[in-house]
Amino acid sequence: MAVDSISTPAPVVSGTVTNTSTSTDTSSTASTGIADNFQTFLTLLTTQLQNQNPLDPLDTNQFTQQLVQFAGVEQQLKSNDQLKTLVALQKSAAATEALVYVGNTVAVDGSTTKFDTSATWNLSAAKDTTSSTVSITNAAGNTVYSGNFALKSGGSSFVWDGKGNDGTQYPPGTYKLTATGKDQNGQTVAISTEVQGMVDSADLSASPALLSIGGANYTVDQVKRVVRTVPAATPAT
Repeated sequence: MAVDSISTPAPVVSGTVTNTSTSTDTSSTASTGIADNFQTFLTLLTTQLQNQNPLDPLDTNQFTQQLVQFAGVEQQLKSNDQLKTLVALQKSAAATEALVYVGNTVAVDGSTTKFDTSATWNLSAAKDTTSSTVSITNAAGNTVYSGNFALKSGGSSFVWDGKGNDGTQYPPGTYKLTATGKDQNGQTVAISTEVQGMVDSADLSASPALLSIGGANYTVDQVKRVVRTVPAATPAT
């Protein structure tokens, strides 16, 4: 017999069913091109002015316009360099933020997680259900567990110990949970799922950085909450 539980997102005691309504690269490469040739441009412009035909001088407004245009291009290139610096700083901040999650238990949108000794999913029902079917399938798509529960509107947690309905202990691996519910009138109730697990590592080489949770990768913006792990109570002797 599988030992499963549906409980609040707070610490869950297996076997109970409850509900609740409630590395940045800082090196810079010297730019080349028009921005580095500004002084050369001024030299050529001055030389051109000095050697123009006195009987047919060029319009000085044209020179002024060329100078203004060149200065505008130079400023644009400098702005691009500043933007690159800002992007680099943002990536560094994002990498630092990702590292904070390593070793912490978090909840992210999803239905597939890695089972080792236990697996936890958070369920959120739009309203109360009189009957909700929770099914767990393995990587091959075979159903390994199925159970019926009544859920209150709001958040609940489902903890699976890896045992099937017939008591079979399934091996560690990737498993997917799906949940469907109906209210007292037989109408379908939407139930969303979140994966809850510890962040094993952070891939800082990816952009944005990726968090590894239960064998799957997630971005930092997919994290819904950080779950504080509370040690289980020890029975009195």
